[in-house]
Amino acid sequence: MSADFAFTLNGRATRVRAEPTQPLAGILRDTCGLQATRVGCGLGQCGSCTVLVDDEAVRACETAVEAVAGRAVTTLEGLGSRDAPHPLQAAFIEEQALQCGFCTSGMLMRAAALLKRNPHPGEDEIRQALHDNLCRCGVHNRVVRAVRKAAGA
Repeated sequence: MSADFAFTLNGRATRVRAEPTQPLAGILRDTCGLQATRVGCGLGQCGSCTVLVDDEAVRACETAVEAVAGRAVTTLEGLGSRDAPHPLQAAFIEEQALQCGFCTSGMLMRAAALLKRNPHPGEDEIRQALHDNLCRCGVHNRVVRAVRKAAGA
């Protein structure tokens, strides 16, 4: 049975009507119109749907909307903008840390969660944090360089 769920989305109070177990990824894309959250595998295995919930990285394809009620959700659209990009976004561009771009938003969000926990992670910690985010293009080394650059910014 549908219910109303209120949460903060990219700094704004948001209320949606949905089935309690509906995946957050669908809510973000279809109801809220935020297209940066990608749905890759839909099984929580690729990481392309990663968003922040109370500054923790979660996979939106396997997170029910009821789980974010009363919490703060941040998507790539809330991380930065064209005029004021987040240091991670700027570093990803500078390091050309994307090719097809499908995994990029998930990588950025997972990296943002890491930098919130540890503003100056070492390379091993960066690699471990991004380990479960899959990229078929193979830009992992550029992603690690970009995260290190953003950590130093």
